[in-house]
Amino acid sequence: MTTSYFNAFPIIYTEDLERALAFYRDLLGFRQTFQFPADGDAVFVSLELEGGGGLALAAAADGQTGAHGRAMRPLETGSFEMCVYTTDVDSAITGLSAHGVEVLVQPVDQPWGERMAYVADPDGRPIMICARL
Repeated sequence: MTTSYFNAFPIIYTEDLERALAFYRDLLGFRQTFQFPADGDAVFVSLELEGGGGLALAAAADGQTGAHGRAMRPLETGSFEMCVYTTDVDSAITGLSAHGVEVLVQPVDQPWGERMAYVADPDGRPIMICARL
């Protein structure tokens, strides 16, 4: 089986879509490319980064099941981690922290040639912020 036909992006379920949008779009710089429904309160939003990569945010409510038939809640904060590349980890962490984002790990150089730090998204999931050295 060839993988040339596949293109993947994560769908992140959240209990507060507006709060998640404020984090991913407004603080991390994702650009909104789609919203459903088109008018009114969104329940699903697609986002992309200028340098490549994307994700979707979807509202999760009690009793809701996905198209796969499984419950969308409770949300598991330990089952997901995203890496977002930037040109300056220290400035990114300073800016995120100034907006009240919880810093889990301060920036540190890694032996594999990256500088990285961790913050928590609004639902407590770890987000790695890193740059190539």
